[in-house]
Amino acid sequence: MTVYVPPAPNAPRNEIPSVRMETGSLLLPIHPERDRLFNELHTRPFPVLEQGSRVSQVALLHGGRDVSAEYAHIRILCERYSILPPSPGSSCYYQNFGGFELRWERHTEFSTYTFIHRVDGPEPFQRTGLSLLPPGWLAELPGEVISGLHIEIHAMPEPEPVADVLRHYFEGQRLVSSWVIDKKARLWTAYRIHNDGLGRILVLNKGLNPCQLGRLVRRLLELETYRMMVLLAFPMARSIAPEVAGMDSQLAVINEQINAIRGLDDERRLLGQLSTLAARIEHLRSETNFRFSAARAYYELVLSRLEELREQEEPGMQTFNEFLPRRLTPAFRTCEAVSGQLDNLSKRIDRASELLRTRVDLTLEAQNQDLLQSMNQRSQMQLQLQQAVEGLSVVAISYYLVGLVKYMAGSLAEMGWLSHPELVVGLSVPVCAGLVWRGVHRLRKGLQG
Repeated sequence: MTVYVPPAPNAPRNEIPSVRMETGSLLLPIHPERDRLFNELHTRPFPVLEQGSRVSQVALLHGGRDVSAEYAHIRILCERYSILPPSPGSSCYYQNFGGFELRWERHTEFSTYTFIHRVDGPEPFQRTGLSLLPPGWLAELPGEVISGLHIEIHAMPEPEPVADVLRHYFEGQRLVSSWVIDKKARLWTAYRIHNDGLGRILVLNKGLNPCQLGRLVRRLLELETYRMMVLLAFPMARSIAPEVAGMDSQLAVINEQINAIRGLDDERRLLGQLSTLAARIEHLRSETNFRFSAARAYYELVLSRLEELREQEEPGMQTFNEFLPRRLTPAFRTCEAVSGQLDNLSKRIDRASELLRTRVDLTLEAQNQDLLQSMNQRSQMQLQLQQAVEGLSVVAISYYLVGLVKYMAGSLAEMGWLSHPELVVGLSVPVCAGLVWRGVHRLRKGLQG
């Protein structure tokens, strides 16, 4: 707790008030992740390196597997040297083993094992950071090696060496070189895999302190690992590029056939083809989206690390910033092009499918309209037929009623009660017809109501 202490009454006006710190529990509510998030700033620090330091790093893809295998393998090394092993749940481990220092860091996709030791005297790359490891321990590291690099720091000799003098340290390969950090150090590399399976970078120090050297080496190690992680997406992009091009041609053919549709069957057939094509594209996107997104992020990190080197060109030599992007960028652009083509195909298929669905809806609507019109005509025909049936029904019923009246009139005439039966029968015809028509009309009205 910070407590303000006011100045004494007779103190000078320009005297600064004192501040006293008191220990005690903080009364403010603290987020449960606050300490871990705050300390994240201090995790994975850069090493402090002096001239004569030899650094070797291998990065292995762990494929998201359980970290316990890495703990177990590091524990074997710790037991051999009687060193405290990493604590469970940790993502990094830094320990001095006496003759060398181990720095283990686990990242999202890979883990790095960095070995540092100092050897004065021998020429560059005669003894590396891996020289003191137990036989067979390095070969049994869990995972697959994606990058490996030796970095050695030596004092700048007088006179400054030229490429022909240093080339034999890189097995006679053509060299890449530049000054870095205000010409306080010079880097030499061939960017080749040498006979031990790792790359090499020679740092000739002219004025960097141990902290600056540590930061420089860390940038170089990250630059090597990140550029390889960028290139992981390149084989995937090349493998699916022909299929993506074929799907693009197939979509073009389908779009041409849309203009030649003649009926609902054609529309349904094309819609089925589009659905199959869309399913395949979404499958490819789901398989490649993470890899392409990761390549994009790693590529930005590569550019950032190159910028942090603050290179100055040496006449007649390629710099890191010239050499790496000129070869790395085309591969990255290929990945971007394939990823963009997949996204473009998905959008075009959506538009074509929407167009086809609209055509199908219009066709179905037209068919429904024809069906309704046909049903209307049939209803009118049924109404006319019903009216005709009703008329015939009135005639038939009236005929039977008149027949009944005729029998009754004949019977009454035989009995002498009626003198003119034919007249009664004739008069009953309109009466019966009217009664029957009225009865049928009321029955139909009652059914409709």
